[in-house]
Amino acid sequence: MWKEKSVGRLIIMAALALSGCSGGRPPLNLGVTEGRLAPCPDSPNCVSSQAAHENQRIEPLRYTGDTAQARNRLLAVLNRMERVQIRQAGPEYLHAEFSSAWFGFVDDVEFQFDLPGVIQARSASRTGYYDFGVNRERVNAIRARFNATQ
Repeated sequence: MWKEKSVGRLIIMAALALSGCSGGRPPLNLGVTEGRLAPCPDSPNCVSSQAAHENQRIEPLRYTGDTAQARNRLLAVLNRMERVQIRQAGPEYLHAEFSSAWFGFVDDVEFQFDLPGVIQARSASRTGYYDFGVNRERVNAIRARFNATQ
């Protein structure tokens, strides 16, 4: 009986330790440098509309009309999503953090208002190697919601 309780406590302590450390610090390469978002690392837990590798590339978001209105639409979409915190919301750049429901793993999602009508996107996990397609699914969901609000 005491072994079962000890194993259960050990599992709970491990889960709490993981959840406390899972957010991590924001990467130093966030933002726009020389007119571009940071490149994705070699790991398959990042997607970007500016990626060099096909398996990490996604389409940018597209819009017509005023950039400020598109930015406000995108912010409204992000604010209606679960477990998101907007960290930076400038006129040409947005940074949001998404936390996973289990363990609170954090993904950084960035948007750059590049050319008129184009919003570059990047979504990357802070920790781990593989993301099971979560970042690609998230950007596709954001794109679908953004397009639905036109």
